[in-house]
Amino acid sequence: MTEAPPWTTAAAALADTVTADAPAWHDAVSNTPRHRLVPRWWHRVPDSPTREWELVDHPEESPERLHAAYSDKTLVTRVGPTHADQANLGERGKGDPTSSSTLPGLIVSMAHRLDVERGHRVLDVGTGSGYSAALFARRFGDANVTSVDVDPYLVEAARNRLAEFGRTPRVEAIDATGELPEPEYDRIMATVSVRPVPPPWLRALRPGGRLVTTIAHTALLITADMGTDGVARGTVQPDPATFMETRQEQEADYPPKLDDAFRFARVRQGDDVRPPDGPIPDLWREWALRWLYELDTPGVETRAATYPDDGRRVVWLLAVDGSWARAEDGPKSIVHQGGPRRLWDDLERVRRKWEENNRFSLHALRVELKPDGSRLLSPDGSWVFAV
Repeated sequence: MTEAPPWTTAAAALADTVTADAPAWHDAVSNTPRHRLVPRWWHRVPDSPTREWELVDHPEESPERLHAAYSDKTLVTRVGPTHADQANLGERGKGDPTSSSTLPGLIVSMAHRLDVERGHRVLDVGTGSGYSAALFARRFGDANVTSVDVDPYLVEAARNRLAEFGRTPRVEAIDATGELPEPEYDRIMATVSVRPVPPPWLRALRPGGRLVTTIAHTALLITADMGTDGVARGTVQPDPATFMETRQEQEADYPPKLDDAFRFARVRQGDDVRPPDGPIPDLWREWALRWLYELDTPGVETRAATYPDDGRRVVWLLAVDGSWARAEDGPKSIVHQGGPRRLWDDLERVRRKWEENNRFSLHALRVELKPDGSRLLSPDGSWVFAV
């Protein structure tokens, strides 16, 4: 009898962990060699002020590689424009992640919510390492799975690595916000975040079909079912999920952070200076307010710090148009604002409106998606966000 390779034991243990609430996916997880799909990855250098990453490169069957690949963790495979596969040993990556192999537990949770049935045609948006495509193909057959990614190198690497262990779904390099490889799908799952929800996805989703995706710059995971009237309706799910935003074909990286604006706003006197209207929120803990603010006033970059000398907490809001705000907590809290818009005024307006709506749970938001305009609605319909 041939002894099973070591990875199968590790994969089975991972499957035991991540499919406890979705047992139908146990076979796919336990029989998919994730370590072969992610041969190298980036690890964040602790406390690096310039967002540097070090390359991780272990032998294929080494305990270190198997431990990483079969842990329920995300492995970052591309930083800025640099693929881990193409980096030199000792090279440092710089910037923010631009591709990864998502933690398996989240993939399984989303796939479970997708509720795929035999014979359904599945579109997997965001090929990445190819892991989610491998799971779908194992369970529902290669011919029923199409996976797309904007990065031609990732697509070619994933296609070749999948084929090495017998998986041959259709894998294409396209801008997924444009036209899709096939005209119709029964299920669409995206491991990239979007805003707006691309109209081609909604046009391709058959009546009765289901879409699972996330809204860019939030952790709002939505599930919606397509009706016969061309509108997909659903809800925000209770478990949050964050993904990198879709990139266009010509974009090798995401737009840079607003570091210059931050240096300007860090200590500058504002054009408008006043006490805050209520307590200064901790937007990293009060995530519901942060995401409502993003839905209402999209594209604002948020930063925060605590000064070690006196313990003051400071929150900055920054926008591409030069608008900025700095809120300093303390015995005499103060807000500075500058630029063409008053960003802190907008945040306080959102907070007041949310309080007037009894601080509803974001999971109570309703979803309506259609090609000519998609939106999220508060429980009573009085607050509408374009997505």
